Amino acid sequence: MSEELQDALEDETCIDEHPLHTRFLRTGQQRAAEERKVLRALEQAEILETQLVPWGSNYTFAVALQTDEAEPFIAIYKPEQGEAPLWDFPIGTLFEREYAAYILSRFLGWRFIPPTVIREGPHGIGTVQLYIEPEQGFDRLLDEFEYRSQLQQMALFDLIANNADRKASHFFLGRFQRQIWGIDHGLTFNVDPKLRTVLWEFGGEPVPEVLHTRLTRMERHQEQIFSLLDPYLAADEILMLLVRAEQVLKSGVMPALTSRRNIPFGW
Repeated sequence: MSEELQDALEDETCIDEHPLHTRFLRTGQQRAAEERKVLRALEQAEILETQLVPWGSNYTFAVALQTDEAEPFIAIYKPEQGEAPLWDFPIGTLFEREYAAYILSRFLGWRFIPPTVIREGPHGIGTVQLYIEPEQGFDRLLDEFEYRSQLQQMALFDLIANNADRKASHFFLGRFQRQIWGIDHGLTFNVDPKLRTVLWEFGGEPVPEVLHTRLTRMERHQEQIFSLLDPYLAADEILMLLVRAEQVLKSGVMPALTSRRNIPFGW
């Protein structure tokens, strides 16, 4: 990784100068407007530099981008070409699942996934996701009551999206936004039960009314869900998403998890 890109990822003063990394400090309509600006920047910005991130099973790149309207900013680029084949997921679909997860989170109003787009890059088509700087040295999220509702929201999302890879490193507290962010949603929406997560503590608890209400929106707008996700997921995968949401609505309870099936590899 070049010194310039490494500095952009690690140096606090560098990040402070990049306004896109400090978006989403507002709520409601203001936040939605900021997110639209970020999405346009992710889609249109010139990719100035690409550096391989040296961990993970798939090729992932940190990229520096710039538009005419903003300072250079950092994003995470996951090209289709860099996906390792898996026996239980169709080849070349992980980037689409990553984007589908972002679309679903926006539909539900659960904006914990950083702004994400699909676009062409130096290594072909893939997702480009805004880099959110994590709060360094803060690894006690599961012990902090103030973040419990956000983590429960994420746990419910993982349940209906059938997330097979919610490791402890796949969610964190944002340094600037002071909210919980979730990343790495490529292993989602399988038709077979695949849930693997470290978010265990909500099993057996009632689904809070505010989250239950959001799921009823999926039930009322099934055609819209199909329309939004059809370009990126197979029809049976969308159907099973709706089935899982319906099961949660009927039971009203988060299912209990087991150590035999529900711990992600390398958690």
